[in-house]
Amino acid sequence: MPERDDSDAATDDGSDVDGRRRVIRDGLAVGLATAAYGISFGALAVASGLDVWQTCFLSLVMFTGGSQFALVGVLASGGVAAGPAGIASAALLGLRNIVYGMRMAPVVRPTGWRRLAAPWLTIDESVAVSLAQEGTGRRRLGFWVTGAAIFVGWNLTTLLGALIGDAIGDTRLWGLDAAAAAAFLGLLWPRLTSLQAGATAVAAAVVAALVTPVLMPGIPVLVAAAVALVVGWFNLFGRREVSA
Repeated sequence: MPERDDSDAATDDGSDVDGRRRVIRDGLAVGLATAAYGISFGALAVASGLDVWQTCFLSLVMFTGGSQFALVGVLASGGVAAGPAGIASAALLGLRNIVYGMRMAPVVRPTGWRRLAAPWLTIDESVAVSLAQEGTGRRRLGFWVTGAAIFVGWNLTTLLGALIGDAIGDTRLWGLDAAAAAAFLGLLWPRLTSLQAGATAVAAAVVAALVTPVLMPGIPVLVAAAVALVVGWFNLFGRREVSA
């Protein structure tokens, strides 16, 4: 448990205790919901050609769901030959964690062993729960609780999904080859709250659909990412929202 921060506006009264309990409940709830995706990832990873131990190792050391799904999704489509494209796709998606790290550094301010753990736990959900809180202490608590809950849950469900996938054989017969796309959609949908975000997603999806038949697996993801960067950089639809 992280130490209290003197700059936090909260006190030691009952309201602060209730507030910290709410942060813990929020973090655990998000951790439980996110960990459920691990079952799909484990099964899909086995379907893509990884064995159970390789799948578990990937969740342990990479630990960023979007990048993991991107990697095994490309491998499932193109096999080992598509490995470089899969790695590039995973790395591109993982770049956002660098931005998260810069944003969270003043909040978390890790010391000792926490300096090693904090980058590992800096993911979408831990950042979102943290920044939704009021006060540095609660934000720090939300970060650690959410990150730890997801790390433990994700690795356990990855093992479960990998064992299930290994036991049932060809997971494509069960429709699990679509798990990556479904998981991506589930993660993306709540974020499409603005015209700019929706336009970026649609543009990237259309381009990916057009180039998929003519490019090797993994490359369409990179092309779509480039389109998303261009649309996002100029922020055309975001300006319209502001002017409206």
